[in-house]
Amino acid sequence: MSVNVLQLKVSLQRIEPPIWRRLEVKDNISFYELHHVIQIAMGWWNAHLFEFSIDNYKIGITDGDMVAEGTLESKEVKLSRLIDTEKKKFRYLYDFGDNWEHEIEVEKISPMVNGKSYPSCTGGERNCPPEDILGFPGYMNLLNVMKDKNNPEYHGMLEWLGEEFDPEYFDLKETNGELQFIIKTKNWDPN
Repeated sequence: MSVNVLQLKVSLQRIEPPIWRRLEVKDNISFYELHHVIQIAMGWWNAHLFEFSIDNYKIGITDGDMVAEGTLESKEVKLSRLIDTEKKKFRYLYDFGDNWEHEIEVEKISPMVNGKSYPSCTGGERNCPPEDILGFPGYMNLLNVMKDKNNPEYHGMLEWLGEEFDPEYFDLKETNGELQFIIKTKNWDPN
């Protein structure tokens, strides 16, 4: 059976201007491996649970306390099992507390290009929100506070962040460097 490449557009929902990444992955990787590719590409820290919803399936980690009945084990389900058409959309939920919902669209299915490394990120815009910011409302509050250095919460927010936060930042080269680490080490859980 031949291996195809999926071009996926991953978009974080509810945030404008959009935060998104365009990824190329082999269709013979598992949803667990796709989870790690998304974590790196988006800039998440892999600190929370996740779940994919595609067709009538839920796919995630099945050995924890917060597992929905009928959830398929993400390490055992290959993308090719459930993705066989372009324009298909599915959902990726990261952090059940902050509830970061991503829409994933299969933009293109094509043959592998010899000599090209997969996974790769071919585009994207903007920085993902910091971890544990309390979801969409907390992120919107962060953006408002960071606009005004005179805001009483400004210095506390900076201290909590531990560094400057630029919501517009995205470095394609840096992202692909981190993805190359996965390829070279075969370490799908680098954290």
